[in-house]
Amino acid sequence: MDRFERIYQLHTILSGRRTPASNRLLQDKLECSESTVKRLVGLMRNHFDAPIIYDRKHNGYYYDTETGAHPYELPGLWFNADELWGLLTCHRMLRDLSHGIFGEQIAQLQTRIEKLLALDNSSAECKLESVKILTMASRYKGHDHLFTKIAAALFGNRRLKLVYQARSDGQISERTISPQNLIYYRDNWYIDAWCHSKNGLRTFALEKIKSAIRQNIPAKHIDRQQLEAHYTSAYGIFGGPAQHLAKLKFTPERARWISDEQWHPKQTDRWLDDGSYELCIPFGDHRELLMDILKHGRSVEIIEPEFLRQAVMQEIQAMSEIYK
Repeated sequence: MDRFERIYQLHTILSGRRTPASNRLLQDKLECSESTVKRLVGLMRNHFDAPIIYDRKHNGYYYDTETGAHPYELPGLWFNADELWGLLTCHRMLRDLSHGIFGEQIAQLQTRIEKLLALDNSSAECKLESVKILTMASRYKGHDHLFTKIAAALFGNRRLKLVYQARSDGQISERTISPQNLIYYRDNWYIDAWCHSKNGLRTFALEKIKSAIRQNIPAKHIDRQQLEAHYTSAYGIFGGPAQHLAKLKFTPERARWISDEQWHPKQTDRWLDDGSYELCIPFGDHRELLMDILKHGRSVEIIEPEFLRQAVMQEIQAMSEIYK
């Protein structure tokens, strides 16, 4: 047990007792020697103004509850060591995933957490070097100020005026949107929103937003069930209803990996007699699904629908022309 954990445990023990906690009891609970108990008591008195009284008769300690109007609490935001490490690790993961997008907003909290963890005489940053997040195909670079504006509009229930460049044709347009969800999907950020310019739900890639101006107009509220029906019923990032069902057959070798993956919340699957694996996925727009199927090469066959089979065949033929 490190020093921080012992401080937290000592506070918990003293707070939960009406009689002095004997030195022997504290040694057993804190897994330490008598001299360590004395050092912990001194640390709490000197650094945290803890009103700890020594009872010579019982050779123990207790909180002085008569001098204060309220029971003593450790100052600031306190967690046990495991909770702090979990919180700091989550921050590290978010920083790596988001390229520091949230860093400025919670830098003070991170500093406080690291100071508390420093009580165990170790370097938090050194330990967190063992936590690595490997990303690829991330497109969001250096637009932290836009992210902050968009997040503030989302949480503040305000509309945004965007200048947006469509990826499909490169056209630039002005859009007024009511943000609904921030999405982190395949190493990139998106905003689900009601587009007042198109009068419908749309998804915008943050890296394609050229500018964003927060408007002092309440955002249009879209029912959560309507959002879920639009954005999660079909496969991938493309919204809309699931109009088709893709039936895929994976080879026994590839099935060892695919059987542990979730492609869609409403997928169905089954093992076939020859050891192959059948996966059925609802989809609307087939573009993203097509790319994910192609990466498995000859290890997967599309059973149905026919138009998806034809789309894959056309792509394979076009690819073969390159390598002739």
